[in-house]
Amino acid sequence: MKSYRDLDVCEEARKLVSIVYASTQEYPKEEIYGIVSQMRRCAISIPSNIAEGCGRQSSKETIHFLYISRGSLYELETQSFLSKDLNFLSEEKLNKILEQIEACMKLLNGFINYYKKL
Repeated sequence: MKSYRDLDVCEEARKLVSIVYASTQEYPKEEIYGIVSQMRRCAISIPSNIAEGCGRQSSKETIHFLYISRGSLYELETQSFLSKDLNFLSEEKLNKILEQIEACMKLLNGFINYYKKL
């Protein structure tokens, strides 16, 4: 198997981190320790848990971390909708984040299914 760094799911998850960081730069200053911090930590946890899972000894352990990554995708999706509801995020930026979340979700689900078959 190739390195986790070369996996499409990891590359797309890293793109998501960049999108989230760029999209949250203009949030109100009082949100820097609130929703901005939460969204950024959530986004970072996605590729981080993929990497950690790939470093584990068994498929069961790997799948566990991939599920954590998937949970973070759902969490980030919710935070993005809340940001739009609070007028911190434009429709355009929301859609960009959601499109990348969907791309990551499809790849991650495929990766999980791959490990389930091992």
